[in-house]
Amino acid sequence: MTLAEMKTKNQNSLSDRFEVAFNQIHKCLIDKVKDNCDDRFKQLVETGMKKHSLIRSFYNELCQFAKLRNAIVHEKVDHDFYIAEPHIEIVERIEKVAGYFMKPEVALNIATKNVHHFNESDCLADVLSCIRETSYSRFPIYNDKGEYLWLLTATYILNWLTDRLDDQVIDLNNAKISDIANSEEKQLVAFISKTSSIFKAEEIFETFHKEGKKLEAIIITLNGSENEKPLGIVTSYDLIEIDLE
Repeated sequence: MTLAEMKTKNQNSLSDRFEVAFNQIHKCLIDKVKDNCDDRFKQLVETGMKKHSLIRSFYNELCQFAKLRNAIVHEKVDHDFYIAEPHIEIVERIEKVAGYFMKPEVALNIATKNVHHFNESDCLADVLSCIRETSYSRFPIYNDKGEYLWLLTATYILNWLTDRLDDQVIDLNNAKISDIANSEEKQLVAFISKTSSIFKAEEIFETFHKEGKKLEAIIITLNGSENEKPLGIVTSYDLIEIDLE
């Protein structure tokens, strides 16, 4: 094989690798972007970036990949000759990005872990101490059978205390979590398994938003059952932080 033939074979190999990775990303975009838009790559990126942090994170690169792919596929002037050829660095990069899309990061990786949870019979003072020591603000509450009941938040506690300011004296040492359980409407939460992706978490928040409901948090458990031990809590702010990073 001549040097020219070896060079052409290497170029074709890079182009093939690029197109395989591009098609993998394209398929993932079609699967994840469920809005009624067409299947064109650029349109999927533009639509999907509005609600998926992973797409937003790679938005500029995805647009550049689309341009290069058009040059490779649509501007080929001969069977073995391309106007544009991807550098090895570009090929390795798009393959890495394709990996992120094919196996997106699990939501547990961005969640608040070491979740502190309480029994409804526990003292409210214990929750306040936990807030002071950890700065956590969300606590799943369970009954004696280990069944999930509701999500106690720092805001929930503050509202309960504010409503009782007229009483002047509030005995926190004797107050139980169950004492404030019916003070106001419970916060909405959802449950997902520890293997669920960030895409899944985003879709759940988006669904609640479209229904005009505020989802306070997603609680992650082993299999997604609400009566399993909480492994992590994801809020909408956790998803926003992905963009900032």
